[in-house]
Amino acid sequence: MKLAFGSDHAGRALRLLLADHVIAAGHEVLDLGTHTDDSVDYPDFGAAVGRAVASGEAELGIAVCGSGIGIAIAANKVDGVRAATVHDVTSARMTRLHNDANVCCLGERFTGPQVALDAVDAFLSTDFEGGRHARRVGKIADLEN
Repeated sequence: MKLAFGSDHAGRALRLLLADHVIAAGHEVLDLGTHTDDSVDYPDFGAAVGRAVASGEAELGIAVCGSGIGIAIAANKVDGVRAATVHDVTSARMTRLHNDANVCCLGERFTGPQVALDAVDAFLSTDFEGGRHARRVGKIADLEN
């Protein structure tokens, strides 16, 4: 699976750890940066991940900032993106299962490395349940421009 990865400076170390982890698991990574520790703006990287997923350049996205919140808000501004901030395996699994999220957002300052690794594994291994949830996800899509 091809995955888009992006982060600001506050999420860079966790993004690199997660990218290496999914590469070792056999996934392809589209690394959208940032590539330095210099201060940058999370909306730029959330939008880049969102655009890569919405365009089909990547199947799913992983975005990291300090909290996971700002980068999710930015990614969600891209039509076709359903980005969710996750904090653990359960939230990662449920956002795929019920919300058909296509971008997983994490906060390096809030989520430890092992929890983040486990959450990404859960996100990538969980399929959308569909059924009654499909109607709700459709209503979210109806809100787009």
